Amino acid sequence: MAKAAKTIKVEQTGSAIRRHHSQRSTLIGLKLNKIGRIAELPDTPEVRGMITKVQHLVRVVGEK
Repeated sequence: MAKAAKTIKVEQTGSAIRRHHSQRSTLIGLKLNKIGRIAELPDTPEVRGMITKVQHLVRVVGEK
């Protein structure tokens, strides 16, 4: 029996306007591109690193 994959809910709280293009690309990679949008993503080291890169623009809403 497979274990249930852990997920993270992330909400965008800041604007990507006047941010470096790599931060904009990271937000798009996280499936976020508008303030208030929430994405449910797998809890992997790669996703955690992306969240860390734009931590001033997003917040973690919940973890499962």
